[in-house]
Amino acid sequence: MTNRNRIGMALLAFAMLLTACGNPLEGGAEGGAGGDIVIGASDVGESLLLAEIYAGALRNAGADNVTVRPPVGGREVVVQALRDRSLTLVPDYSGNLLRYFDDDNEATTPEAVYTELRKVLPEQFEVLDQAPAQNTDVLVVREDLADKGIRTISDLAPRCEQLTFGGPGQWADRWKAKIKQLYDCEFAAITVTDTGGPVTVAALRSGEVQVADLFSTSATIGANGFVPLDDDKNMFPAQNIVPLVAKGALSQRESDALDALSAVLTTDKLTELNVQYSERKRNPLDIAEDFLRDNGLS
Repeated sequence: MTNRNRIGMALLAFAMLLTACGNPLEGGAEGGAGGDIVIGASDVGESLLLAEIYAGALRNAGADNVTVRPPVGGREVVVQALRDRSLTLVPDYSGNLLRYFDDDNEATTPEAVYTELRKVLPEQFEVLDQAPAQNTDVLVVREDLADKGIRTISDLAPRCEQLTFGGPGQWADRWKAKIKQLYDCEFAAITVTDTGGPVTVAALRSGEVQVADLFSTSATIGANGFVPLDDDKNMFPAQNIVPLVAKGALSQRESDALDALSAVLTTDKLTELNVQYSERKRNPLDIAEDFLRDNGLS
């Protein structure tokens, strides 16, 4: 047999091997990319909890080599990591993602935000089903003010000129004009506290501020007896929990497992998860395991 024939036979055998085993460079048919599934999480407790719950759901669906890698940095870092496949997926928030990819988009409701997000998402990415659960900005007041008939931002509006607001430094730039436009609300003063943290909580508890900006799933709202106000004119964009995935990196079975998880994840359940983590100091892995079992996902 000539050298040319030997080479031809070798190439034919190699091609047959690839056909039998599947091309390792072509992912998505049975096991996603055919390798590790790496889930990114930030150093925020909620993100870590969601990442561990995602990981457990994927393992229960038969996925191997699933790991959680916290923290991964800001959204720019996450997007690049998904592009180069060093990350497979991350839990994220629909409104923030939409603003990242289309800063001028005015969608605010859950359905509109999700629809617009899918339109503007670059082709390297995909979002799976969004959860009913949201973690969005929410204006909160103490119970004594709420008891005066203040349950929505519209209820609050006629009193705004008598009240001091507390929130993060960028709040006035982003929302002062918007709340005036939608609700005709203009606070007597705006005090810079922090981003939904202990400074804001302390200022509201002490009465230094009478209205504050927190996050809707924050354990501190219930722990302090604060009352969240309904954003009845949708000033804040929806922030539904949604898996952001490197396109084609998951199999259909894996995607279905995350869709089933999202379907049962409500804002109340997410808030309770945060309570278990931040107030009761439970281990994230234990919280994730209990959540999946209690919701029929294990």
